[in-house]
Amino acid sequence: MDSTQFNRRAWDKIATSRRKWFTPATADQIDAARRGEFSIRLTATKPIPASWMGDVRGQAILALAAGGGHQGPLLAAAGADVTVVDFSAGQLAIDQRLAREQELAIQTIQADMADLAPLADGQFDLVINPCSVNFVPDVRPVWKEAARVLKPGGALISGVIQPVNFLFDAVKRDRGKLKVRFKIPYSDLDLPPEELDQTIGPERPIDFGHSLTDLLGGQLDAGFMLTDIMEDGWGGEDALSDRIATFMATRAMKRN
Repeated sequence: MDSTQFNRRAWDKIATSRRKWFTPATADQIDAARRGEFSIRLTATKPIPASWMGDVRGQAILALAAGGGHQGPLLAAAGADVTVVDFSAGQLAIDQRLAREQELAIQTIQADMADLAPLADGQFDLVINPCSVNFVPDVRPVWKEAARVLKPGGALISGVIQPVNFLFDAVKRDRGKLKVRFKIPYSDLDLPPEELDQTIGPERPIDFGHSLTDLLGGQLDAGFMLTDIMEDGWGGEDALSDRIATFMATRAMKRN
């Protein structure tokens, strides 16, 4: 199974459904961002610290795998020069609609986050990447491409799902019980056929659980210096998030 094509179709479907990971920015939020009052969320519930971005006015920002109308429009309204890259035309259509309605200067490019061939070396001051690398089988090319398109001294801010999230039986976890079943690295594609059919679907992309060696060490190997980390959970009544953080956001600078 081609996971990229499957996941592209799933995200196109999600774009027109009620199931959204990040809801599009509202008109009120965009107006507030124009006044410099905004926050950016890359994980489930917590916004990243404002100090991680600083003043975004005039900065060239790549919103990587960030279609859906949340991060891109807010950053554009705050004065950044924003390019949104996503492999889903349906997700990019949301950004395009908001750009028209709110008169925002946003460039959209349909491309795979692991292959940013349409973008030039050293093009951006900042790369913002909401939780998405769990939808690619190999995360290291994503970090390498992010490093390539960043200027020296530029920053990569990325949200990721922590490996612990993929260890447990999903059905039992939904019932509040934690039973270790899987190993890391994890792939939905390794599930038994009958379970795979029940797990993935038209609005459920294929998930991959990466090791910390690839999530963090991969950034270092790509030429980044890690400068900060924050953790987050799913919120609600998730049995695992009550015990340990299930998300992480990292800030890393490209070494000169």
